[in-house]
This record gives sequence, structure tokens and C-alpha cells, in this order.
Amino acid sequence: MPRAATLDSDQRNSLIASQLGWTMDAFDYFIVVLVYADIAQEFGTSLTTMAFLTTATLVMRPVGALIFGLWADRVGRRIPLMVDVTFYSVIGFLCAFAPNFTVLLVLRLLYGIGMGGEWGLGAALAMEKVPANRRGLFSGILQGGYAAGYLLASLAYLGVHSWLGLSWRWLFALSIVPALISLIIRSRVQESEAWVSTREQLKVTRTRLRDVVLNGKVIRRFVYLILLMTAFNWFSHGTQDVYPTFLKATDHGGAGLSAGTASLVVIGYNVGAIIGGMLFGWLSERFGRRYTIVFCAVLALPVLPLFAVDHGVGLLLLGSFLMQVFVQARGASSRCISTRCPRTRSGASTPASPTSWATCSQR
Repeated sequence: MPRAATLDSDQRNSLIASQLGWTMDAFDYFIVVLVYADIAQEFGTSLTTMAFLTTATLVMRPVGALIFGLWADRVGRRIPLMVDVTFYSVIGFLCAFAPNFTVLLVLRLLYGIGMGGEWGLGAALAMEKVPANRRGLFSGILQGGYAAGYLLASLAYLGVHSWLGLSWRWLFALSIVPALISLIIRSRVQESEAWVSTREQLKVTRTRLRDVVLNGKVIRRFVYLILLMTAFNWFSHGTQDVYPTFLKATDHGGAGLSAGTASLVVIGYNVGAIIGGMLFGWLSERFGRRYTIVFCAVLALPVLPLFAVDHGVGLLLLGSFLMQVFVQARGASSRCISTRCPRTRSGASTPASPTSWATCSQR
């Protein structure tokens, strides 16, 4: 691994706060994935119906991305990010008290709005502060927060459900924890200097944000990034969201593992995801973003038989571990987006807009 780049206290706190926010966002999202069967049993619904909970969350992510992204473009990153983190933390906590499936579905819809804002705002705040020549490594570290959140959710499930035998509602009660992140942001992270300087440049050159965003070159980049992030999210969510259900299912080709064993497999492949995010984020600095991403996508193909077909718990663990190592090539995507930001008329670099960051990344 490379020698660590030097960050000042504000850059370090920004990266940590953004990663923790993304970690706890993923923690809350994957709690639902891990307790599909438990919720279905209590509310008398099928597993097919339960899938609408994650669908509802993902459908609302672009809405939240647009709302919080536009707000952050106007007033800066810090305040919208604090409001966003607090919002999704409270909504996640309220899921613990849902009396029926309908109420839980509505809450997960609202949660999707908060989840949609987190990545764009947090990534923009962090990438605008860290050294430009080390964004590959740091974007991989930042992306690893998502896998870390999934891992923490798995550990929480293992402890609360398998060891303590408590209800799934106790897991959602832990969702209030991310509210503490807003305090870190408020007390230790300053506003993005890139955002402040760009606002001043826009005033001096009399360039409106609308002129930048509606520029033909910017629109083409925006469409490219939407397509890229659509493929990435298909790659990641397609290999993550229902995999714990497959591991525990006893019919339709499921692996039939116990809840405890399935949790250990989930923990294992999330360790692989964290390693892959940092490794390929760093490699993207040496070999380029596109080559790194294509390389990982191609290597994931021969892993599919190990990942998707039950050949025993050992091979399932190996297959899922390798799959998530390659999935986290999207760790290079943060750097990819940040280097395709619009420019003002004066030619000065403009920070990647949270509107673009957020909306692209939710596809």
C-alpha cells in the first residue's frame, strides 16, 4: 500500500465525518436486508412483498439527491449535510415502532430521501478538501465506508438477533447513532473552500450556476456519469441486497445456511469490499480510473459461479469475498466524478456540484 498522504486537521475531519456518515447510512439501509424474513413473519407478508422496502428506498434516493444537492449548491455543504444526517437517523429510528407493513413502507420511502442526499454531499465535501493527486486512494477509503456500514449491520444482527435473541426492532433503534455525526461536522469541519471560492468567481465573472449546468459539455458529462453510476449501482446492489436472503433460504436454490453462519459470510465479503475499495482506489491513481474499473468488471465475471451457486459455505464465502473486492472498483468513481466537474468562463476549476454528485450516484 502507498505511503499515507498528509492531511491537515480539517481535511482529515472532513474525510472521517463523510465516511462515518456514509457508513451509518449503509448500516441503516442493510438492516432491512438482514431482517427481511423476520419482518415478513411478524407482519404476515411474503418475501416478495418485503423487497418493496428496499425498492422504495432506492426509488426515493434520486429525489433526496436532487433536493439536498440543489440546497448545497446554494448554501454550502455543511448545513444541508447535518440536516440530512439527522433526518435519516430519526426516520430510521422511527422504523423500530412501525405497527404494520404500510407504515414501515412509508418510513423507508422517507428514509430514501435522506439516503439520497448523504453520498453526494459527503463525497463533495471530502473530495473538495483532500489533495487532488490522492483522490483515488481517499475515494476508495470513502467508498469503503459503505461496506463498513454493511459489516456493522451484520455484526449488530449477529449480536442482537442470534446471540441475544431480540426482535428486529432493536436493530432499528440503533439508527439514532448517526445523529452524532452531525455534531462532528458542526464542531470540527469547516465549509468547503472550493465552494466558497467558486461562489466568489461566479459573482466576479457574472456567471450564473444555470449557465454552467446547462452548458452542452457539462450535460454530456452528466449523462455519461449517470450511465456509469447506473451500471455501478446495478453491480453493487445486485450482488448485495438479496444475498443474505439467498444464503438463508431453504427453497428455490437457496444455500440453507443458519442465520449465524449467513451473518459470518456477510461479514467476510464486506471485509473484502473494504479491501477492494482501498486497493483499487489507490491503483486508479497509477493506472487510471477507466482501466481499473473495466479490469475489475471483467474479473468479476468468472467469479459468478462461485458467488451465485451453492457449492458449500466455504466456496460461497470465497465467491462473495472476491465479488465484493471487484465490486468496490466503484471506489474509483468518486475520483472519476470529481475530475469531470464543470468550469467557469474564466477557466477556473469549479467543484463537483453536489447536485451532479448526488443525482448521478443514485441511478
